[in-house]
Amino acid sequence: MGVVLSRTELVKIRPQMKKAGKRVVFTNGCFDIIHRGHVDYLTKAKALGDVLVVGVNTDGSVRRLNKGPGRPVVEEDDRAAVMAALAAVDYVCLFDEDTPYELIKSLVPDILVKGADWSVHDVVGKDIVESAGGSVQTIEFLPNRSTSKIIQKIAETAARQSK
Repeated sequence: MGVVLSRTELVKIRPQMKKAGKRVVFTNGCFDIIHRGHVDYLTKAKALGDVLVVGVNTDGSVRRLNKGPGRPVVEEDDRAAVMAALAAVDYVCLFDEDTPYELIKSLVPDILVKGADWSVHDVVGKDIVESAGGSVQTIEFLPNRSTSKIIQKIAETAARQSK
């Protein structure tokens, strides 16, 4: 089971990981309603290294990203706790910025991972990771799995039931 840490706490333990020869993998996202697609993605990310750190957008950050009305559905502390409970996840860190750039700059992971909907050239923090000798990789998502689709299905079901 993973642990939710502040950025300061995460940065403090990073040298221990490096000293132990652990390859740190970092990814990030809103992870509003966690589903099988997230679990698959995170499992694949963890397989690329030894320690998986997941940056989770705060509620304010999610709202600024215009994910949709009423988003996030699940509050940040709950999203972080559920994320930390996943077998593949070692550490979770909330970040309030619109991008994880500052968190990546603080952590300097060995491997930076995003979904294959991103071009490697456009991944935020690529410059930091590659200049430190690390790599940036993308992972394919499971088809037809998304938080937006789950929310849409809930809304459609609620609309049918209210008739």
